[in-house]
Amino acid sequence: MLVRYFAAARAAAGVEEEIHPLPEGSSLEALLEAALAVERPLPPDGTPTLARIVARSSFLRNEIAVRDPSAPLGAEDVIDVLPPFAGG
Repeated sequence: MLVRYFAAARAAAGVEEEIHPLPEGSSLEALLEAALAVERPLPPDGTPTLARIVARSSFLRNEIAVRDPSAPLGAEDVIDVLPPFAGG
């Protein structure tokens, strides 16, 4: 499954996107556990870690908001991690 990171999530992950080879039917929760288990460089001082950002983020599955993080995903699904942002 492809995970794409945006804004602060991208900075914390250190990559724009990554693939996690989970079995079809895995949940968003399982996918996020896999993503958080990846060893990443330590962020600069004061930068939130990916785990903190993911905990506050919204998610899209194939460009549709995910409401149930336990729902099964397909092997070809694309998950977008959207951290909170400010704006007006």
